[in-house]
Amino acid sequence: MKTLNNLLREKAIKPTYQRLKILEYVRKYIKKHPTVEMIYEELRYDIPTISMTTVYNTLKLFSEKGLVDGIFITGTEIRFDFNTEPHHHFLCRKCGRILDISIRCPFAEGKEIDEHQVQEVHGYFKGICKTCNKRL
Repeated sequence: MKTLNNLLREKAIKPTYQRLKILEYVRKYIKKHPTVEMIYEELRYDIPTISMTTVYNTLKLFSEKGLVDGIFITGTEIRFDFNTEPHHHFLCRKCGRILDISIRCPFAEGKEIDEHQVQEVHGYFKGICKTCNKRL
């Protein structure tokens, strides 16, 4: 597995301490699909000089360089995903968790639809997760 330092260098991003800590957090909490606020709240104890703007701008840079994906499933916030392989997401309307879903999607596999070049595909499902469903 590549080091975070190497991942940043491969994308021509200078590996500063703050960038490394932000990327480390997103990778560590990959299943939580964290927000800017979640990351900031956790890192501000280790890095008292970090700002919410720094976290936001860093994640924006990571997204532009393909290190993370922005997820807009809730409609009110951007969540970040370290897994940049094509996959879909499921939002539980009861507990609020966002889960990765691996299903075959013909749209994600195609490079062209009606002669349009496809560069991104986002698949979002919303409902009640199996954990919450068992509690009903």
